[in-house]
Amino acid sequence: MRKHPILLPILVFLFLLAFTACGGNESTESGASSEENMNTTASPSAAGDGTPPTGNEASPPKNEPVTRIYQSENGPVEVPAHPQRVVVLASFAGNVMALDVPLVGVDQWSKMNPRFRQRLEGVAEVTDEDLEKLIELGPDLIIGLSNTKNLDRLRQIAPTVTYTYGKLDYLTQHLEIGKLLNKEAEAQAWIEDFRRRARQAGEDIRAKIGQDVTVSVIESFNKELYVFGDNWGRGTEILYQEMKLKMPEKVRETALKDGYYLISPEVLPEFAGDYLIISKDPDADNSFQKTETYKNIPAVKNGRVFEANAREFYFNDPLTLEYQLEFFIKNFLGE
Repeated sequence: MRKHPILLPILVFLFLLAFTACGGNESTESGASSEENMNTTASPSAAGDGTPPTGNEASPPKNEPVTRIYQSENGPVEVPAHPQRVVVLASFAGNVMALDVPLVGVDQWSKMNPRFRQRLEGVAEVTDEDLEKLIELGPDLIIGLSNTKNLDRLRQIAPTVTYTYGKLDYLTQHLEIGKLLNKEAEAQAWIEDFRRRARQAGEDIRAKIGQDVTVSVIESFNKELYVFGDNWGRGTEILYQEMKLKMPEKVRETALKDGYYLISPEVLPEFAGDYLIISKDPDADNSFQKTETYKNIPAVKNGRVFEANAREFYFNDPLTLEYQLEFFIKNFLGE
């Protein structure tokens, strides 16, 4: 019978986990059930190659408990008080990096982001199916989405916390990750400062282009064209929620509820606002921009099209939001 190579690492890991538990008397709470304890669901300094911590990681304050209870959407989870080897299996890598918490593994989309490249140097690319690789990385915390695969097995590797995408608004989501990482105060301070700056920029932009001018955000993905509502990344949260810019009525009718809407290039003029933001992957099929239909859109003819690299523009984490805000100020205000 064929042996499964993953079993030995798992057994070794569970042995070490049990050994550590015998000497760990510093947990903040012991009220969680035994089942919960078993299955507790970009930083340049992170090793990211499966090596153990180097000794350069920040140590928790003296006499502070080494674990704490985090109230996740699925119930209480015992997590490290100061996580030092975090794996992110979803779109939250930028949130973790913004709070200066070390990463050892991230998802494919985060690794593809040119703006994350330097900070994720040496950090492994992983998926929810790379169980053996995850064991080798030795994470002390795993963050994923509610539809992440193999959750029961991930919880055996490290405390695992998941979020349902879109359940929380984009800033509350960052605050929640701040709570998870014991960085709530830092997260709250950034949120307040960012919201103030974004709203001021919105006032300045509306004063320049007009209060009733409309803006559309589109993206070509997998040979399909999408228009976006106000909560699906691509800068939409900033434009519509904070800056209070208006979207065309056709976009409001179709994309606001689900966050995005698939359209054909032929009907793009119906969805195009006075200004057009294009989240553009240079490697994608962008042939729609060569058509007469596109060239005759008023925003195109008037030079009111702003193009951004889609790989830098997808997310709504603090690092991406700062870039998006800078992008909009530069393009709308020329600053």
